[in-house]
Amino acid sequence: MIVSINSESKRNEFDSLLNLTVVELNIHAKNSSKTVSTLLGRNLEPYVRDIMSSLAVGTVFENSIELIGGQKFPDLVAKKYYGIEVKTTTQNHWKTTGNSVFEGTRVDDVERIFMLFAKLASPIEFRCRPYEEVLSEIVVTHSPRYLIDMNLEQGKTIFDKIEMPYDILRKKENPIKPIVDYYKTKLKPGEELWWMDQDNNSKASSIVIKIWSNLGLNEKRELRDKAMVYFPELFGNSNDKFGRLAIWLVTREAVVCPNVRDIFTAGGKGNFLINKKLYKDIPRMFLTLFDNIQHVIQILMNTSKDELSAYWETKTNDKNKIIDWITLVAQHSKKIQGAKHLDIKEILTELVFG
Repeated sequence: MIVSINSESKRNEFDSLLNLTVVELNIHAKNSSKTVSTLLGRNLEPYVRDIMSSLAVGTVFENSIELIGGQKFPDLVAKKYYGIEVKTTTQNHWKTTGNSVFEGTRVDDVERIFMLFAKLASPIEFRCRPYEEVLSEIVVTHSPRYLIDMNLEQGKTIFDKIEMPYDILRKKENPIKPIVDYYKTKLKPGEELWWMDQDNNSKASSIVIKIWSNLGLNEKRELRDKAMVYFPELFGNSNDKFGRLAIWLVTREAVVCPNVRDIFTAGGKGNFLINKKLYKDIPRMFLTLFDNIQHVIQILMNTSKDELSAYWETKTNDKNKIIDWITLVAQHSKKIQGAKHLDIKEILTELVFG
């Protein structure tokens, strides 16, 4: 990382130094392409520092260009005010994954950062723009990170999309929340974000992706019963009723289940006795629910109203969440041809409240 000690009053001079640096780098790229092409990653940072320091002689930035080591952000600093983040790609395009949204390693006192991007594929070329002007989207590796696009049009940054300037977002205690809120508005039915903001209370997903068939019986039962609480649409007849469940298993529980439908429907129909009353020809989905109703209700009671509201896409509260869940299951069940003869709301109410 390169850092410069400067103030905003020197912006014109710094812009001039940056422009000269890019021009000089592109001359090197043309005349010494073999050497420059080997300057991948952190190997480029001292190269840029040396050129910039040479060009800074006789300016207010003389002897102020500093290379920051380690994992700090940005890579170069000038007069402890301006920063330069150096990125490289060996591909013939101008996009790459950038830094973390959280900026926990940002160098103190650096206020203005610029992106210096080296495209090391032939023809080698360097470009530089203000950092916030080239951040187009958010992508996720081990944490939410900016996507850099050196060809990004004005007004197309992630900050334009969330309607919040970069300097305001980066100083927030939880900068990811406005971004999460924005992407949630773009979700299509059945979609959800596979990473959540820090305020979300759901458990962290395992680093290991597991296959459903390798889970123990208790793990399978727990996930199945949670699914019946979180996704009332499972009791309907929509063609995509297992879609949200499949996404949830992968994103929240790190479990891949190739045949989600079989979790509930394997085994055909059956009968169920409640208080000496026999209900016949009950679809397997409902038999599974009835047989495990006590555990399902326990999960329901232990899940916060806010989390349930998010899953159900409708508001609930601690007082009414059991009744609300029964109502949702009953509403969906009316669309099942094989359950037309059953009053699911009445059955569940009797099972739960006795």
